[in-house]
Amino acid sequence: MTKRFRKEIDNIKKMVLSLGAKVEDRVQLATQAIETCDTEIATKIINQDHEIDQTEVEIEEECLKLLALYQPVAVDLRFLVAVIKINNDLERIADQAVNISQRILTMSKDKTNGQKFFFDYTPMAEKVNYMLKQSLDALINLNIDTAINVCQMDDAVDKINREAYRSIKQTMKDNSEQLSYLINLFLISRHLERLADHCTNIAEEVIYMIEGEIVRHGSITTE
Repeated sequence: MTKRFRKEIDNIKKMVLSLGAKVEDRVQLATQAIETCDTEIATKIINQDHEIDQTEVEIEEECLKLLALYQPVAVDLRFLVAVIKINNDLERIADQAVNISQRILTMSKDKTNGQKFFFDYTPMAEKVNYMLKQSLDALINLNIDTAINVCQMDDAVDKINREAYRSIKQTMKDNSEQLSYLINLFLISRHLERLADHCTNIAEEVIYMIEGEIVRHGSITTE
């Protein structure tokens, strides 16, 4: 490929890494807001979401332009295909941060909560933040071991999500007056679980980028 093409590829890499850094910052703030019920942070995340959306569109347009102009093959084709998918997952991760923020705002206005029950999402949030960081590290360094590790962490997040469901469901039986609050509390768990799924998707695309092998739906195994 030409020097121009290589320059364009490098530019896309920089754009994706910049988007990843912004998304990682949003997720860290959103998980922090869960613990503190900080409505100011939640509002800020919601109001700034358009920046992520705009960048996601710009990256996709750049990838499609290169596919049309240069018709790349092999490694370069895999890179562009993977970046288009990773780009979408990063935008969806930011959406989950917005969803969490919306739940926080709704819960803060709910006068029935009375601070009687709160599920501790700290371990789940820490795992999700780590998965996002590691998936981006895998992308930056093209490290397949790091990518595989991210995929294997998803089960731990799923387990906490199930624990949250059981705990909150039981609380609903004894506190029907808090139903709205508890539903929003559980939805936070669901958003964190979906966020972890998107981190896994990114890791799987990194594996595809490196190996040319499609790994999805729990198909990764260890020896």
